[in-house]
Amino acid sequence: MASPREGFLTDEQREVLKIATQSTEILSSSPNSPSWLMSEQSIKAPAGERAPNGGIAVRHTRRSHSGKLGRAKKDGGGGKGTWGKLLDTDGETRIDRNDPNYDSGEEPYQLVGSTVSDPLDEYKRKVASIIDEYFTNDDVDLAASELRELGSSEYHPYFVKRLVSMAMDRHDKEKEMASVLLSALYSDVISSTQIKQGFFMLLESADDLEVDILDAVDILALFVARAVVDDILPPSFVTRAKKSLSESSKGFQVLQTAEKSYLSAPHHAELVERRWGGSTHVTVEEVKKRISDLLREYVESGDTSEACRCIRQLGVAFFHHEVVKRALVLAMENRAAEPVILKLLKEASEEGLISSSQMFKGFARLHDSLDDLVLDIPSAKSLFESFVQLAVTDSWLDSSFVNSWGNGLATEAEDENLRRYKKEIVTIIHEYFLSDDIPELIRSLEDLGSPEYNPVFLKKLITLAMDRKNREKEMASVLLSALHIEIFSTQDIVDGFTLLLESAEDTALDILDASNELALFLARAVIDDVLVPLNLDEIGNRLAPNCNGSETVHVAQSLVSARHAGERLLRCWGGGSGWAVEDAKDKITKLLEEYETGCAVGEACECIRDMGMPFFNHEVVKKALVMAMEKKNDRMLDLLHECFSEGLITTNQMTKGFGRVKDGLDDLVLDIPDARDKFKVYYEHAVVRGWLFPA
Repeated sequence: MASPREGFLTDEQREVLKIATQSTEILSSSPNSPSWLMSEQSIKAPAGERAPNGGIAVRHTRRSHSGKLGRAKKDGGGGKGTWGKLLDTDGETRIDRNDPNYDSGEEPYQLVGSTVSDPLDEYKRKVASIIDEYFTNDDVDLAASELRELGSSEYHPYFVKRLVSMAMDRHDKEKEMASVLLSALYSDVISSTQIKQGFFMLLESADDLEVDILDAVDILALFVARAVVDDILPPSFVTRAKKSLSESSKGFQVLQTAEKSYLSAPHHAELVERRWGGSTHVTVEEVKKRISDLLREYVESGDTSEACRCIRQLGVAFFHHEVVKRALVLAMENRAAEPVILKLLKEASEEGLISSSQMFKGFARLHDSLDDLVLDIPSAKSLFESFVQLAVTDSWLDSSFVNSWGNGLATEAEDENLRRYKKEIVTIIHEYFLSDDIPELIRSLEDLGSPEYNPVFLKKLITLAMDRKNREKEMASVLLSALHIEIFSTQDIVDGFTLLLESAEDTALDILDASNELALFLARAVIDDVLVPLNLDEIGNRLAPNCNGSETVHVAQSLVSARHAGERLLRCWGGGSGWAVEDAKDKITKLLEEYETGCAVGEACECIRDMGMPFFNHEVVKKALVMAMEKKNDRMLDLLHECFSEGLITTNQMTKGFGRVKDGLDDLVLDIPDARDKFKVYYEHAVVRGWLFPA
């Protein structure tokens, strides 16, 4: 039953009232409401009747002629002739905090702006600092470590872009350092995809870079070419990136320049790698000469600031111990120069130019050579003692030096036989670097008759090679492969690398970039099958944790596990053809199949020679023997005989090839039942022909 009040309204009027109420609610809703909720509601009267007025006079509804909705004016305060808002007063209201009824909620509020930190901006700021520090100290390991600690790996493409763009505006030395750092970070810290993204971002910003950097197009093209040569960018990157850029853009010009001027030129890899002078691989002798020259000039001028600037400009912060040593020797030789020399070392220490560890090493090295110095400077020991006391007193030499002075700095005495052996193998190694005669070197080692010192030979071989050019480093790696077959056991190799890594800190005192060079030798030994990956774990377990040698092993493991490791490491010092190992194997299979079809021995030998991988010819021997077994075609033996006669395949490579077939006989007999008998015949044939030495 309807209520008394509702009894005055018909059902139709109630419907009109309901619609009117909804309209009121919509008109008072928030202006932020979706626009489809703000559509105007119209109330129409039934046909032939006037609009009912259930409490609302529709004809008096306030409606804008502009079609906009009517809204209450003056914040609900009414219009002209009204009494205004509730509780309105004529004067201004003032809030009294001492009023007993004071409510802090009545205080007017004020919006306070705050800066919102962008993670990408913060990342860019930090990597700029890392790059500046790297350009100063040339410490690849430190830069990699700091980049890892930053986290935010999703932003690494911006690191690539920032590193290259900062290097573009600097000298060739920094450009070379940037390329070296990218190669070191590739796969281990920065993924190949991120490298590509970073370079594409550089190409997109080439128009902006040209505004600030002269020859930006040519410099960036050289960076792209260098990345391709270093195998951190695939060659297909150039083609794909060109499709994504406008032909009128500078980025497109960069790719055209890289493709036509650099990557298509004869011997382009060598030209690109040397374009910036390879200034990060300056020889030790050159650095020592520069240090001596700047110290002599400083003694004449007495300008400490200029001397510090020259030391900083050398860019070899990890070799500053040589500055300390040579400065102190100069102070001993020229007593008049002693005050200015000590002043230079003190100021260099206070400025942080020469670190405390470099200062410590410099004093330690001088201490080790005091016995020789006394021959020329009789008072060398007493002078050295006074220098130590003064440096410790003035706090530019750590006081711990005094405690360790007589303990850990002297090397252990060696017996006479070992000293004689070391002296003789140095001569043998030097002769090998001149003659490249592996059989002669092996005979010389056998004549020495000291196989127990094989690890010592390996250590000396690599140490001497590291201080020479890439040719000698490549020769040392090739020699290791030959020695592993002829006279060195795997354990000899493992022991030799362990000795080398145990003294890694001492090696770094004399050889720039020793850690990276050692890592390359280790990784190359794995690629050449001299060691297996598990041997790296064995070597690492022998070393103290967190030492230089242990870090070098980790770097080597990263190099071996990286994509295209075989291709990169086989030509890390300019050797090899630049092919991946699998590609080389396919090439060998095809040329042997062609030889088996056409029987052109001379042409087959020429193809093997053109491959340019003499250290991989054992794979030719292995595949030729397997093919001879499968097809029962002994013509393959004729090819091997011709290769041996021409000196194309050495006895070492023959031995290694036969050894690989012998190791795989258990698998071969599954497909070739008479494989063992065939191998025995081939082996005897090789011994008779002189390809192999009898076992």
